[in-house]
Parts: sequence; C-alpha cells; structure tokens
Amino acid sequence: MSATSLTPSLAAADPGDASPGDELRSLNGGGSGSRRVKDRIATVVMHLAFLVAVIPLVWILWTVVSQGYHMLLESSWWTNSQRGITVRDFGGGAYHAMAGTVMQAAVTALISVPLGIFTAIYLVEYGRGRVARAVSFMVDILTGIPSIVAALTVYALWISTFGFSRVGFAVSLSLVLLMVPTIVRSTEEMLKLVPNELREASYALGVPKWKTIVKIVLPTAFSGIITGVLLGLARVMGETAPLLILGPYTKSINMDLFNGNMASLPTMINQDRTEFLDAAVQRTWGAALTLILIVMALNIAGRAIGHFSKVKS
Repeated sequence: MSATSLTPSLAAADPGDASPGDELRSLNGGGSGSRRVKDRIATVVMHLAFLVAVIPLVWILWTVVSQGYHMLLESSWWTNSQRGITVRDFGGGAYHAMAGTVMQAAVTALISVPLGIFTAIYLVEYGRGRVARAVSFMVDILTGIPSIVAALTVYALWISTFGFSRVGFAVSLSLVLLMVPTIVRSTEEMLKLVPNELREASYALGVPKWKTIVKIVLPTAFSGIITGVLLGLARVMGETAPLLILGPYTKSINMDLFNGNMASLPTMINQDRTEFLDAAVQRTWGAALTLILIVMALNIAGRAIGHFSKVKS
C-alpha cells in the first residue's frame, strides 16, 4: 500500500485511541491473527519435512544395529577371516575385509589429500585467467562423475592399456577420482572464509605469500579442511562399483595392495547378500554395521582434531 493511501487514515485517526503502529497493523491485511496462522503452518511444515528426512535414517540405523550387533560381540569377528568358512557355516570374522577397506582408504587419502588441498590453494590464492577456469571446470566434471565411470576409466588404463592385474591399488586409483573433487571444493570454501585482513596484515609485515598461506591461511581453515577430507573419505569407503570391477573379493587376508585379490567390507556385503541362508545374512548385517562404525569413528576423530587444533581468537 502506498504512503499516499495511508496518510488520510492516519490523519483521521484519534491519537488518543490508537498508536500509529496499531493503525498501520490494522491497515496491513486486517490483523496479526492471519500472520500467526501462516507462521504456525510454516513451522509445522518444516518440522514435518525434518521428520520425513530423519525417520528413514533412524530406521536404517536401528535395523542395521539390531540385526548386526551380535556379530560384533564375538571376538573372532575382529580377529579372524572367512577363510575355510562356507556359506552354510556360522562364525568367522571380518578382519580381512576391515584391513582391506582401511588400507585402500589410506592409500586413497594419501594421494587425494595433497592433490585436493594444493589444487584448492591454487584456485583461491593464485588461480587467475583461463587456466584457473579450466581447472575449476574439470573439478566440476569430476564432482558429478558416477563411481562406475571412474572404475571403468582406471580399468581401461590399468588393465587394458598397461596389462596389470585387478588389485587393491587399482581400486585406490579409482577412488582418488571420487575423493579429490570433494576435498577441492570443501577446502576452497574454507580458504575463502579466511578474512583478507589476515593476509594483508601478513603482507604488510613483509611475510612472503607462500609463508602467509602456510602459517596464517591454512591453520585458520584447518578444522574445515579436516571436515572436508573426512567427508570425502566417508564417501569412498562406502563405494562398491570400483571394488566390484577392480578388486575381486577373497575370504583370505591379503595385505599386499599390488598382488592378489583383496577383500573389503562393501565386497563382503555384496558376496553374502546373494545368499538366503541365515549365516550369510548375519554376516551381511555385521559387515554393514562394522562399516558404519568405522566411518563414524573417523568423523568423531576428525571433529576432535579440528576442535583441538582450532586457532584461538
């Protein structure tokens, strides 16, 4: 409503009867009751949306925990492999799969973290012009690449071109393609949040740019970078397609990433999920719960590191 239309009403009102604020509220849609109703409806809709998102997550967690916890209570689950255990037999452990998952994830992180962080530093601190735009564009493409495409890319290079075998290291190479863009984007956003005043103050004191990045920028953004790394690690630890294509499952313990088949928790789940026997079903739930616990432990550890390493203001 325009100011000219409000003026006569305000002028006609008796100042002793109502305040100007009350007059304006009465002219603006007929009262606050309808606004309270709309606000209440919006609040209810948002809470319902939250419940719709949370209920499936809670149901999945409850199902996995209730079906698989008894497998984790057995000490043999953490110390033994499935070697010599047939699909009808109960018992055995997941040590071989846990070791394979941790080793492949560690090698993936060892390659991806430096690549991702240095790429993000280049884009934020140095990147200008066509080269920076091309790098950013390629990161965007990698962000949306399906995991099976990453696996087939490594398969074409590692096996079809070079003639190597399907081993755990090939799995790690395919997971690198999935982890690097996550680290780049998360680190990039964290570096952008560092106030420019910190950089300018450092430059004013004569500190070189590279030392400003190492001593000022990276420590300030460290907790956010750690969170991004863990998000990327959690994503690749749950991937299955690269493992099925490049890392065949074995029931034995294999600690050599360059020789022989190597088990992992996703391939152990895939191996037993096709069986309808009770022993295989229990192993499937146990492996799923173990994978969730490992990812959860990594997130808790990362948040603790980020908390205690945060720069004090």
